[in-house]
Amino acid sequence: MAEPWGRLPISSCRDAAIAAQPAPPPKLAYIAIGLGVLALGCSALFVRWAAAPGPVTGFYRMALATLVLTPLALRHPAGAASAWPRRGVLLALLGGLSLSIDLALWNTAVGLTSAANATLFANTAPLWVALVAWAAMGERLRPLFWTGLAVTMLGAAAVAGADFRSHSGLGVGDMLAILASFFYAGYYLLTQIGRRTLRSAPYVWLAGLASSASLLTISLALGLPLTGYPLPTYLSFIALALVTQAFGYLAVGYALGHLPASVVSPTMVGQPIVTAILAIPLLSEALSPTQIVGGAAVLAGILLVYRSRLSGRTPEPEIAPQSAD
Repeated sequence: MAEPWGRLPISSCRDAAIAAQPAPPPKLAYIAIGLGVLALGCSALFVRWAAAPGPVTGFYRMALATLVLTPLALRHPAGAASAWPRRGVLLALLGGLSLSIDLALWNTAVGLTSAANATLFANTAPLWVALVAWAAMGERLRPLFWTGLAVTMLGAAAVAGADFRSHSGLGVGDMLAILASFFYAGYYLLTQIGRRTLRSAPYVWLAGLASSASLLTISLALGLPLTGYPLPTYLSFIALALVTQAFGYLAVGYALGHLPASVVSPTMVGQPIVTAILAIPLLSEALSPTQIVGGAAVLAGILLVYRSRLSGRTPEPEIAPQSAD
């Protein structure tokens, strides 16, 4: 029996409804998240294997990665207004300076504490970003945030306190990693503003250029040797630049292009877990019960912070991916 005029067949209605639904994210986006977290989680291992001063390791990491990104950054898309707006350039350079201090501190921390602890404390940066947004930008923070902050601080105190009692150097390394997270938070805030006027590739390239120059200056000022290292050290430098800095963040950037930040961002907390698991066989690092409980509290607190800040918010402009890890 023919369908009446003015009425679509049921099958046509069903097909139209299916066509109107947004396409599900590609499986490759989820694979990219996993590979990105794995690449970032390897960062502390590469730093430990490099066995070089923190500023020098950071210099090679950023300089090589910036070199790789140069063709992409200098490409000017057709129809784009200004590829290098002054405000965006200034913020990128300031962000690179903040990132250089972060890397110098964090790379040094990896040599003084466990790889798992250094990565764990570096990932507390979202806490400081939220606090600055609250204090300086008037952003309202929900009770869930303050709960997450309290849980994170208690867990961090437990881990750092246990380390300091067992060996003073471990406590110092933990403190350096936390201090590094302050500067990474500064980089994140500068990037959040700078990316509103500057494309992602030029921003990352300029920040990397400024970071490389700053780390080179720090290394020379401290009299740290830039050459004369064994082959495994140079291979670790290359792995940091290509695996962690380039591939890791390209993978995360791809995932952000297909999945909401509310899905991608919390997965970044997996970095310390990956580092801790890999460090057991590869660095012969064992976790004490206090480290396990305290670390779990830190991760739980950060997840609460992510949830409190992502729920009910409109999407922000794309953030150029970089990290202390």
